[in-house]
Amino acid sequence: MAAQEHLDWTRGYFHRAPGDVPGTQVALYRMSDLVKQGYIAPAEGRGLLLDARLFDFVWQVVWADDSLTPDEALPEVIGGAQGFVVLMHGWTGNHAIWESIPGLVVTSNKRLVTISVDHNGFGGAAFIDNTPSLDHCSPPAAMRVMERLVDALHIRRQPGQPNPKVINFVGHSMGGAALFYLNPMNWRVGEETRLAVAPALLLDDDMKRIFFTALGIGIGIVNRLGVFEVVERAIKPQMIEAVCAGGSQNVRQIHARQYEQTPRGTIASTFMAMGLLNNREISRQWDLVRVTLGHRDALVGLVPMIDLLTDLEFPAANLRVVAGSHYLFSVGPDAVFQHAQNRELIVQDILELHDRAFAVQRTGYRVG
Repeated sequence: MAAQEHLDWTRGYFHRAPGDVPGTQVALYRMSDLVKQGYIAPAEGRGLLLDARLFDFVWQVVWADDSLTPDEALPEVIGGAQGFVVLMHGWTGNHAIWESIPGLVVTSNKRLVTISVDHNGFGGAAFIDNTPSLDHCSPPAAMRVMERLVDALHIRRQPGQPNPKVINFVGHSMGGAALFYLNPMNWRVGEETRLAVAPALLLDDDMKRIFFTALGIGIGIVNRLGVFEVVERAIKPQMIEAVCAGGSQNVRQIHARQYEQTPRGTIASTFMAMGLLNNREISRQWDLVRVTLGHRDALVGLVPMIDLLTDLEFPAANLRVVAGSHYLFSVGPDAVFQHAQNRELIVQDILELHDRAFAVQRTGYRVG
């Protein structure tokens, strides 16, 4: 059996191209394609989709290579990575919102591969139900699906493999909130890291909870009663502005298009799920977890979020507060200087978390 046969699915892409960052390659994958082609077992692929109530799953893989990697070499090239960086977007986003970050990560450490996903009803991961239940689109549900996707792709260290693998989760907004619900019982020591960027975890922010819930209900009413569409047209630009403040024009366009392409029931339910979330079953294992917050974030209140982290006994050394808005890593015309620095800090944190986790797997934690 070939050394990386479990990663033969990497040859089943539906699109390939050079990456936007020089020295990178990009491929896009669709779960239904991989199941049909026999690269992923139906029980894993279709089972995941059925349980998550998703039509499909789409993700983008980025790796470092100055020339076009031959298809037959993809399992070895991608499978030879020390680790994978799994990037989870926020509300009304998709895998493209990360812009240059995947390319910057893999060119900074060529032993890393990034996987940017569409998830939780957006992009190529639409729900079967136009209005999904809150149980299926909440941050905890999104994290459960992500852990199953990682297992279905067999990117963790497989039996017989001598070297460690690290799965580095990075989430923004809704995706960042999901990271708090990773189940540590499913992971070996040092096997995973998490970086939550502007996480929309509103457990201790009553004002934002009311806002998210009310807006979700409002969009839901528009979905049922078309007469209120004029109201939605009036508030939509303000919503996109609040989400994308400080971000690039590209990010704003991605969100505007995704909003239009997504069923209003999904938009309403995912927003309301963040407002109504009251699940405090959060593990307090923080050694390989980092949180980055922006000081002018209109959606994630700085003080309530720090209060929540304090209640969760989150280490101060693992928290970074930067000058920036909700899209603190996207370089827009109004925040070029600070957001460009923040983008570099995000890349730096990903690399440092990976290196630390990789070392932990090889040597264990030092005591004393």
